[in-house]
Amino acid sequence: MRTLIFLILAGLVSLSFSACSNQSVHLPTPKESKAELKLKTLYENAWSWSQREDGKLLSESGTWDSGDQWPRVDEDTQLSRLRYWENTLAELAEIPRGDLDREGQINAAVFEQIAQSLASDLHYKTYQAPLNSDTFFWIGLHPRSSGFSDLAAYERYLNRLADVPRFLLEHETSMRAGIVRGYTVPQVALTGREDSIEAYLEDGKRNPFWVPLKHLPQTISPAEQEHLREQTLGLISNSIVPAYKQLLAFMRSEYIPAARTTIAAKALPDGDAFYRSQIRAYTTLELTPKEIYETGLDEVARIRKAQESILEELEFTGTMREFFAFLRTDPQFYARTPEELMGVSAYVAKRMDGKLSEVLGFLPRRRFAINPVPPEIAPTYTSGRGGLNACLMNTYNLPARPLYAIPALTLHECAPGHALQAAIALEAPGEIPEFRANNYFSGYGEGWGLYTEWLGGEIGIYRTPYERFGQLTFEMWRACRLVIDTGLHQFGWTRQQAIDYLSEHAALSAHDIETEIDRYISWPGQALSYKLGEMLIRDKREKAERVLGAKFDQRYFHDMILSLRSVPLSVLAAELDAWINAAGPNPYAQTP
Repeated sequence: MRTLIFLILAGLVSLSFSACSNQSVHLPTPKESKAELKLKTLYENAWSWSQREDGKLLSESGTWDSGDQWPRVDEDTQLSRLRYWENTLAELAEIPRGDLDREGQINAAVFEQIAQSLASDLHYKTYQAPLNSDTFFWIGLHPRSSGFSDLAAYERYLNRLADVPRFLLEHETSMRAGIVRGYTVPQVALTGREDSIEAYLEDGKRNPFWVPLKHLPQTISPAEQEHLREQTLGLISNSIVPAYKQLLAFMRSEYIPAARTTIAAKALPDGDAFYRSQIRAYTTLELTPKEIYETGLDEVARIRKAQESILEELEFTGTMREFFAFLRTDPQFYARTPEELMGVSAYVAKRMDGKLSEVLGFLPRRRFAINPVPPEIAPTYTSGRGGLNACLMNTYNLPARPLYAIPALTLHECAPGHALQAAIALEAPGEIPEFRANNYFSGYGEGWGLYTEWLGGEIGIYRTPYERFGQLTFEMWRACRLVIDTGLHQFGWTRQQAIDYLSEHAALSAHDIETEIDRYISWPGQALSYKLGEMLIRDKREKAERVLGAKFDQRYFHDMILSLRSVPLSVLAAELDAWINAAGPNPYAQTP
């Protein structure tokens, strides 16, 4: 599932544009052109509409809070969403870009990319397969570790509990339509994923939906607290458990057996065009599969030379394959307990804290946690993932989690990667529209994350040749994705061929390699975004250093990237070129 604005679970937006209610109406300010006014009205209406369609309610304080129901995900609603975005794109095309100021042109480019991606997904009916090998529509319907602030929020939560059976059933109906149409997740990438449903079959307080009831705020009276607990237990028994039992039966007896045995996106209905659409959506670039494949081969060859130089430094006389075997089996490279792995990650994050003022001019106030991946999804989850409030480290199967790779992983997922990036997006000076503040493009976000892994070597985070090899392993892993993703989805590669290629070039564990390959099989295009985004950032940095010389300040270079929040890579490239032409100034110097 794509993490884009207006998209919480696959394809969640409905109604036609003409049917929108409560549309914003703006009077032009003296500095606003008619084009800017029309654009602002268009994206603000779309943002409000999409929040309502996602089941959100606008609070008195102006925030969008979870409402009483989950979104509609039935076929009629999805087709109505497609009409909405097609109409929106038509209106956007009528706005003369030349009549917009710089910020207006960025807003238009971001909004257009978002609308095009959502319309494309709806056109290809990706909602008929609303899951992949590590992301599932049935998980995330409840808070993981905290509750809500007041009684009204808890009452809305109870209403959402009662709505879960409808929400899951609509997804099942869409998935059955996908089976008929030949549009499913590949069977090989689904094996065992249904096991994550079993946690929701527990009755009573062992069910994950009970979590928000563990710590109720003191502002709720004891009598009301007791009433909430009783209602929640009743809904878990009478709504949640039966609905998840039905879902598990559907996945095991119907969906997985009927899922397609092919793996290429090209094999799907209108597969060539669909894969191109996924490339555009995730990379925000106009590249062909062949161009990406060849770029990957070049990067793999370049990084292999850097790996070989570390073997020379270590005076390792064996082959690269033998070195990989050594890294994968020697106990010195592996944690004995989950706490040890988490401790290594936490220590890397604290050492990075001491370097942040060297790499960023603007630092946010918000802090993040480092948490283990939840046990119900850890067996098939990636090695880590980061976001605003926390970054996750996978402590399942410790012999598959080499400690020499933890520094690079922590930089990417925690700081200065995703967790810090998300905090800066919230707190950075300068106002941006709400739709941009809540948007995420993979090419931009994952490109930054991978760039921070390389940056760790520039600022001394990696303390041993093995940790530097860990960084190169992760970079090689992302370069291999360019070859593997296009190989799998365009050029007829088998799953085993992809596993063999990644095993030969990256010192990842066998568990990680298989998990990753299944992720690429079930999520075409997404894995391409990392390396292409990172390459663009590094290319622009090299240009800035060459052109600006002693005037180059990496703090302002990084601030420039992050001040944009999430933008298409074409916009990022243009804005960095303009920054270089302006002699690399502090981007916040003129911000009120």
